[in-house]
Amino acid sequence: MTAPPCDADELRTLFLFEALSDEQLETLCVNGHIEEFQPGPIIVEGEPATCFYVLIEGELAMSKLSGGQAIETNRTSQRGVYCGAWRAFTGGKQKLYDASVHVIKPSRFFVMDAPVFATFMKDQFPMAVHLLDGIAVGTDRTRRIIDNREKLLALGRLSAGLTHQLNNPAAAIARAADELRGRIARMRGKLVMLADGTVSAETLNALVRLQEAVAEQVAKSASQHLTALESADREDAVGEWLEDHDIDGGWDIAPTLVEGGVDTDWLERIAATAEELDASASLEEAVRWISYTIESELLMNQISEASKRISALVADAKQYSRMDRAAFDVTNVHELLRSTLVMFADRLTKDSGKNSGAITVVKEFDQSLPEIPCFPGDLNQVWTNIIDNALAAMREKGGTLTVRTGREGEKLARIEICDTGPGIPAEAREHIFEPFFTTKPVGEGTGLGLDLAWNIVVKKHRGDLRVESVPGNTRFIVLLPLEKPRVEDLADPDLDAELTE
Repeated sequence: MTAPPCDADELRTLFLFEALSDEQLETLCVNGHIEEFQPGPIIVEGEPATCFYVLIEGELAMSKLSGGQAIETNRTSQRGVYCGAWRAFTGGKQKLYDASVHVIKPSRFFVMDAPVFATFMKDQFPMAVHLLDGIAVGTDRTRRIIDNREKLLALGRLSAGLTHQLNNPAAAIARAADELRGRIARMRGKLVMLADGTVSAETLNALVRLQEAVAEQVAKSASQHLTALESADREDAVGEWLEDHDIDGGWDIAPTLVEGGVDTDWLERIAATAEELDASASLEEAVRWISYTIESELLMNQISEASKRISALVADAKQYSRMDRAAFDVTNVHELLRSTLVMFADRLTKDSGKNSGAITVVKEFDQSLPEIPCFPGDLNQVWTNIIDNALAAMREKGGTLTVRTGREGEKLARIEICDTGPGIPAEAREHIFEPFFTTKPVGEGTGLGLDLAWNIVVKKHRGDLRVESVPGNTRFIVLLPLEKPRVEDLADPDLDAELTE
């Protein structure tokens, strides 16, 4: 089938070409051609950007992939509308189509190969091309520099919070270790007094066995939580027993004995073991020795718990940074969300929210949600940016941060991050994902946090990122495919460079 001839006069009727000279129009006709298309796709998003298209007559619809679905962004029959490799001449060297185009009814297009179109632009409009190149390159460079700074600032804030969290258990370990040293020294003194010749080896061995039994009892008591009333009743009973047996300062050590799981039955066992001692003071020394044992065991429990807390924090930090995983993985999204929340723990509280600035965290996780194929480290950056904005919105008056997961249909995971802040004005919502747009005061925000999140979710994961906001209820909704993406979708060096440089 013979291609329709290219008519320079017809091209002049298109708004895109109306200001061109006769020579430029002739150059277009020589280097391009007219092509007719029947209804159906002519451009597919993500495929190599090989041609530049200008609509002469007919109708087309443009669409973008979002969450694995094609979302129509424009439908028009306006003559001169262009699509395809329209950025082929810029510094970015457009490699892939960034949208899909369907012809709605039989249509005619002026078509140029992308390299030819790029050459025409550079030859005919060198100054404009240089300007556009400068804008593209300069914007991209600025974006990357500021984005890197934004990441470093976020990392600094999170590191400061993590340091604060690590400092508390570390200080607890140091305090417990110092106290434990003193308790052990006093235990050695009591042991000398018990073994000064007035106590038989058999009795001393019995006391040591009793000490070991008490240590085991302390370990058991850690899992047995008494109510305040039960503890008070038991302390009264132990205090009275000690007083009845002339133990000096018995009421002072009663709480320690009860915390270690020692009751009056245990005290009777201690008394029975020390029965052969002549003086009541010897019974007192035995009781205090057991008391020091309990104190030592409780201090070691504190050290153990604080050490576990540090290990858990380090594990959460490792989970957050994904240092032990490959870039792409199949992951439990709840683990990612929990590890990110841990990084913000110093800015969060389980308070009721009545105090000024107090923030309550609510987690509503759908445990039936399967693991998702994703770039875990990148998704943690998304959660970080959104949560950071949410906390900033509630900084003055406090509120509730809600993190919710579920399904969106059969193919998508839905993650919502909600806050009860003042909300985002309608005029700002239209631009909130644009680079460098921010509602924060000058110097406080770069406007790249949500732009980066959008790139990670939409471009890198083929998902969707939305925002809904009214005063008292702002929610960012992230939709992520549950199906593993195609191999070619995982290999996008330009996007990887944009997100990681």
